[in-house]
Amino acid sequence: MADVMLTKAHTAEAPASVGDFVALLKPRVMSLVIFTALVGMVLAPQPIHPVLAVAALLCIAVGAGASAALNMWYDADIDAVMARTKGRPIPQGRIAAEDALGFGLILSAASIASLGVLVNWMAAGLLAFTIFFYAVIYTMALKRRTAQNIVIGGAAGALPPVIGWASVTGSIELAPLSLFAIIFLWTPPHFWALALAKSDDYARAGIPMLPVTDGVRATQDQIVRYSLLLVPATFLPVPLHIAGLPYLLLAALLGVAFLVLSLRLAAIPEKSPALPREGMKFFAFSILYLFALFAALLIERIVGVPAL
Repeated sequence: MADVMLTKAHTAEAPASVGDFVALLKPRVMSLVIFTALVGMVLAPQPIHPVLAVAALLCIAVGAGASAALNMWYDADIDAVMARTKGRPIPQGRIAAEDALGFGLILSAASIASLGVLVNWMAAGLLAFTIFFYAVIYTMALKRRTAQNIVIGGAAGALPPVIGWASVTGSIELAPLSLFAIIFLWTPPHFWALALAKSDDYARAGIPMLPVTDGVRATQDQIVRYSLLLVPATFLPVPLHIAGLPYLLLAALLGVAFLVLSLRLAAIPEKSPALPREGMKFFAFSILYLFALFAALLIERIVGVPAL
């Protein structure tokens, strides 16, 4: 069965639809990229023309989608054997792997060039680095070789607010790097919780996620440790003067909840049937957690809450 699916992953059985190509872009992931880039853009100390802002966000979104398409092209073989990903266009034979590769490369070049010409080349360079890091460093070099794939590869997902800031200022400063740090430290516990729930799936595909290589207990411990690093990091925007009192209070409240949930997840026995369910609960809460923090920063700036 796996051999049949792998063959389908490389040859399209029917003409691809627009929806199939949209699916290659991972729209849900793209939405988070757009949102965090927007926050970085809005928090920048100077305004940007609305037309340039829209152009920058569009380029960042297309760049994120391009890296997703390249990821799906390279991972077509393992996507075909994982329950979570076997419905993607390439494993299902709706898009040929070489078409996905060409699509990803064209979008990569177009997004980088457009961002450079229309906005600035600092932002374009960061976007190029992000695409390269996700598609080559994470997908090709790390994902199948080390359990630290998510830790190192998380840098790609953490860069959009920095790109958003650079789109406005043409520079990299400590303030957007604090947003980078939040997402970077959030990524491991977020994905390790998913890996606890889907460990059999990852093992079947031969992906060395932490529960597969080091076991459930080690993964639970690492989730707690990264949570202990993440929560203090969420306060970094305050001394860097891009966050106000409402954000500070929300970060404190949500931080306590995040730590409590991580400890609760860590207390579940390895063989407990509740582990996958609780892993998915933590995974879902972590999405809400990150969204709420960045939404608070955005709302504060829009309504004019003074930074501390």
